[in-house]
Amino acid sequence: MSSISELQPSLLWQFFAKICSIPHPSYHEQAIAEWIMNWAKEKQIEANRDEAGNIILRKPATPGMEDCKGAILQAHMDMVPQANSDNQHDFTRDPIEAYIDGEWVTAKGTTLGSDNGIGLASILAVFDANNITHGPLEALITMTEEAGMEGAFGLKPGLFEGSVLINTDSEQEGDVYMGCAGGIDVYVEFDADPIPAPQGIALNIALKGLKGGHSGCDIHTGRGNASKLLVRLLTEFKQSCLFTLVSLDGGNLRNAIPREAHATIIIAPESEPTLQQFVSEFQATLSEEIGTVEANLEFSLTPVDKPQQAMSAPLTHRVLHALNVCPNGVVSMSQEITGVVETSLNLGIVHTTDEGQVKMQMLVRSLVDSHRMHVVEVLTSLFELADAKLHTNGGYPGWKPDPHSPIMKVTQATYEELYGTKPHAMVIHAGLECALFKTAYPHWDMVSFGPTIRFPHSPDEKVNIKSVEKYWQLLVATLKNIPKA
Repeated sequence: MSSISELQPSLLWQFFAKICSIPHPSYHEQAIAEWIMNWAKEKQIEANRDEAGNIILRKPATPGMEDCKGAILQAHMDMVPQANSDNQHDFTRDPIEAYIDGEWVTAKGTTLGSDNGIGLASILAVFDANNITHGPLEALITMTEEAGMEGAFGLKPGLFEGSVLINTDSEQEGDVYMGCAGGIDVYVEFDADPIPAPQGIALNIALKGLKGGHSGCDIHTGRGNASKLLVRLLTEFKQSCLFTLVSLDGGNLRNAIPREAHATIIIAPESEPTLQQFVSEFQATLSEEIGTVEANLEFSLTPVDKPQQAMSAPLTHRVLHALNVCPNGVVSMSQEITGVVETSLNLGIVHTTDEGQVKMQMLVRSLVDSHRMHVVEVLTSLFELADAKLHTNGGYPGWKPDPHSPIMKVTQATYEELYGTKPHAMVIHAGLECALFKTAYPHWDMVSFGPTIRFPHSPDEKVNIKSVEKYWQLLVATLKNIPKA
């Protein structure tokens, strides 16, 4: 950590190293919230928490900037907890082991938390520093963004005086965002239909080595969904050889593309060589199809103790066929913004409970609310036919782009002044909290920018060191250029 703390800008990296040392996955943000509140008290910075647990900071304008519009810096406290299967990291107790790898900072076998830890660190650095020029300044640090934007949903009107919000949760330096997709969580449940385990041997089929990634930022990259690929294998194998399905599991976050999946089946001993050959050939097929993107995908077969019960044949049929035809990935591209995904679906979690229920969680995103709901209607039709229960939760609207946004123009002009080139005005397919802020604060003028982060929501996550310095320079200069009220 000491080497990371010595990077530039040093104050930002020192705060990021501290953030990495405090466990803060979604729903476990209390430790980092207490540390921020204690730090603010020590620095004599006004700080309080609202009913949703969000932290609000305030800092007076520097001399001569008192009549500028009030600015609000915004980040979220939580991080996505993802680790490689051979890493026993406990995200609720263990610090993130961050290190420098060439031009990047990454972590040892886990997500890094640069999403949104760099943004959070930059806000704390701005409030800690005494050499940054700014008008009246506030900060909004939200709870549990990664697992449902709960802090943003709980934000009440009347808490802020500022009118300009800078969101720090974007992940490509040189892009400035003025809009984002909305989303909704979809839950599916197949009732248990257990039978006594038949004669045969039990085998675990596992798929590992996929890249995974952010279900918004990476959904268009052609990366494999481990659950979908494993279901495809089982569905095709079932056409030529009988087996009994015991369990099916893949992924653990609705907003992360599943990197691993596994299933336990019971099969006749004499059919094991057939299965081994089929798995080997299927892996070769996938390598031909997606090997340029997923170079490390690998199936394995492992004998396991035979359980006492398994799924009935009708339940196996309904689960496998429903998942095999379930939409996943990019549904449509935007007709208005070239190269931007309009609507997508991520089959994030498949889980078989101890009682034999099969549960799934998906995240549907879209820039167009009606298209988002149409995908939900498609899923409803599909899973009704499969005799499964479906419900939705946590729907949130998109952030509609405003091409006339004053803070967007200020940010673009500031970037061009600093670097001699115009930034890209973008709409991101991932969900940003900005859309929800408009509910409580419809007058807020908002923009989002950040450093270059690769592979967020996966253990390959890394942040580019040089881009952090450029992001910091842009943030500081933009605060200085906030116009008068």
